[in-house]
Amino acid sequence: MIDETLFDAEEKMEKAVEVAKEGFAGIRTGRAHPGMFQKLLVDYYGAPTPLQQLASFQNPEARTIIISPFDKSSMHAIEKAIQQADLGINPSNDGTIIRCVMPVLTEERRREYVKMAHNQAEDAKVSVRNIRRHAKTTLEKLVKDGEVGEDEGARAEKELETVTKKHVDLIDDLLKHKEAELLDV
Repeated sequence: MIDETLFDAEEKMEKAVEVAKEGFAGIRTGRAHPGMFQKLLVDYYGAPTPLQQLASFQNPEARTIIISPFDKSSMHAIEKAIQQADLGINPSNDGTIIRCVMPVLTEERRREYVKMAHNQAEDAKVSVRNIRRHAKTTLEKLVKDGEVGEDEGARAEKELETVTKKHVDLIDDLLKHKEAELLDV
């Protein structure tokens, strides 16, 4: 029962780290990358559809993304979704492709992105801590009910703390790399 609880907690913590990675990928740096459009939904025939399902992406230059819609009739909807996404991009349409050129980031905008990254990292850490709290409550209940001994419960709690620290450190490392990437001019 202890092993199941610890395994479940570690699995959920890894998912929290993955969510943080995806969130960091969505924060743009000076370079253009398709991950910026990952959460973008396009109104396609009345249904919100992820942009990745409607188009392919090319990255010919560091600050340019070319979006090639599979269905040319969806171009206007894709352009509208990009403009409304507040990515700081003004897409241009030549009839067959949509070209998105990233403007150079100002120092102020970089600082805003660093704050966003810090907020996402803190959310991920809170999530990991909530998972730890839930697992710890489960372990304490097992000890209280007499299903496991106090020594085993204490050992499991120490192991839980080690796993929690590992995942919080992972999130801190991801944040440090993203911050360096954002502030690199």
